Amino acid sequence: MITAIVLIKTSVDRIPEIAEQIAALDSVSEVFSVTGTYDLIAMVRVRRHEDLAEVIPGRISKIPGVEATDTHVAFRTYSQHDLEAAFAIGLDN
Repeated sequence: MITAIVLIKTSVDRIPEIAEQIAALDSVSEVFSVTGTYDLIAMVRVRRHEDLAEVIPGRISKIPGVEATDTHVAFRTYSQHDLEAAFAIGLDN
């Protein structure tokens, strides 16, 4: 699974509506409203790199009110959940 972190600038008067539209898209797992240079951050998860083009410029960028996106593709994912599972291998309760 390929994960992309998409930083999104929007029309500030429509942030909640735009966030809801983005969150409703297939391949978008979460959308965060944030402070700072960007208004929203979306987590996009797809099976192939080619699918990113369909989701980000093909769908997210076409939502009215989305002004700009900046996409970062994850090389590797680290999470507390994954670390706990790895350390628990072979342990009996």
